[in-house]
Amino acid sequence: MTTTNTPETASNEAVSFKNLGISDKVLAVLEKNEFITPTPIQTKVIPLGIEGKDIIGIAQTGTGKTLGFGIPMIERILMSKDARGLVLLPTRELALQVDETIRKVGGPLGIKSAVLIGGDSMNRQVRELRYGPDIVIATPGRLIDHLKQGNIKFDRVSVLVLDEADHMFDIGFMPQIKEIIKKVPKERQTLLFSATMPEAIAKLAMDHMQLPLRIEVAPAGTANKNVEQEIIVVERKSKFNLLSKLIGENPGQPVLVFTRTKHGAKDVALGLRNIGTTATEIHSNRSLGQRREALDGFKKHKYQVLVATDIAARGIDVKDIALVVNFDLPEQSEDYVHRIGRTGRGGKTGKAVSFATPDQRRDIMDIERLIKKPIPVKSHEGAAISNAPSAPRPFYGRGGFRGGRSAGPRRFGPPGAFKTNTNQPYKGGAPRSGSYVPRTGSSSSYAPRTGGSSYAPRTGGPSSFAPRTGGGSFAPRSGGFSRGRSQFPRPLKTDPSKTTSLGGGYRRVFRKGAR
Repeated sequence: MTTTNTPETASNEAVSFKNLGISDKVLAVLEKNEFITPTPIQTKVIPLGIEGKDIIGIAQTGTGKTLGFGIPMIERILMSKDARGLVLLPTRELALQVDETIRKVGGPLGIKSAVLIGGDSMNRQVRELRYGPDIVIATPGRLIDHLKQGNIKFDRVSVLVLDEADHMFDIGFMPQIKEIIKKVPKERQTLLFSATMPEAIAKLAMDHMQLPLRIEVAPAGTANKNVEQEIIVVERKSKFNLLSKLIGENPGQPVLVFTRTKHGAKDVALGLRNIGTTATEIHSNRSLGQRREALDGFKKHKYQVLVATDIAARGIDVKDIALVVNFDLPEQSEDYVHRIGRTGRGGKTGKAVSFATPDQRRDIMDIERLIKKPIPVKSHEGAAISNAPSAPRPFYGRGGFRGGRSAGPRRFGPPGAFKTNTNQPYKGGAPRSGSYVPRTGSSSSYAPRTGGSSYAPRTGGPSSFAPRTGGGSFAPRSGGFSRGRSQFPRPLKTDPSKTTSLGGGYRRVFRKGAR
């Protein structure tokens, strides 16, 4: 299996859609929708796609890949009534965006499309499939659900499109894609499009294609030349103040902010709303209706700021975005290209600002290595770096912040609150009722209070506790949750006016009827 690399020409000839072998019907619709001049990827892909060639297309984000595979698919369906198209994408937002473009061109020609994505009603999608759509646009997971229920068949699919193929492979859609490819007829046309295409994924994709032509308008990972990029080194605690100042420098202009986590997106959007900025967020925790409302509101300038995660980075197609802010650097360097590709679209200029903490030098180097150019580091008045060392992050044992085995005994109170092996007085805060107080002697153990519900110290040993009464086991606390009868029975309902606190320590026991 061979591939053909088509490099970008040094000078782009003045071409139009009329020179690409497109039928008059489709040309009329393109002119009506003001599609006049094709982009470089469209110029190279559309003629080969109409001929029925298998293609691997690599181009920057926002260069019109949707029409690059959409027009050949529509032409194929218009030529053969039995032909059907299938488009697989990684995210819901990207599926809706592609469907919008397909409907603009194919709708006036009688071509029907259906969108199968998670979070939407299965019954509504089943009704759309019963109408016999010509093109199905779907995410792999939801398409497998319909396939298992017998709602869809692939025996008439003649054009298969994998858009953002590398991202689908990266996020774990490989088993679903392989199962779908097995169901699709082998005699088909396959088109792959993405802004990045690692060699390992390209090789895996070529196993399911026939003599594909590799068309590179720009090398994989190339950033948009119309986007001005810069990095600001800032402490983590100062990021939000710097973001608010950048937004203030672009009054009324759409600003797109990217965070690494969905919880971070929620917190940033909430903070912006609290300071009077119209902001909304879009991430995987939000329902399909909420994500649609947020995206539509941002397009219609209802919200000035949209905070998003990487899962939505490839499905945001909004015109005239003035500024893209990477509040957090992406976890994968390849996502940086997709993030900043949201601005500078359609030949216009844009700006992308990335926040980096002082310990993220390696992440910056990885991004610069990918885009093959250095990113200028600039200063800002809101990004002051203090000379004081930052506080170390707390350690929670093996597993980090997600839990795991404990790293050792847990200390209640700040370090140094109790001074051991010394007669100095207690220097912590005032002890609460029932908490430990230091022993007056020179021992390193702590003696409990004489009253309350604590255990009495052993008379013979300096550092261990003896049971309150005889025997080898501890006696239950007075009024505790033991199996024996308590001094105060457990109430069914608690009257606050007749309730008081018994015992002490960090666990307080309340009993009804105590005076």
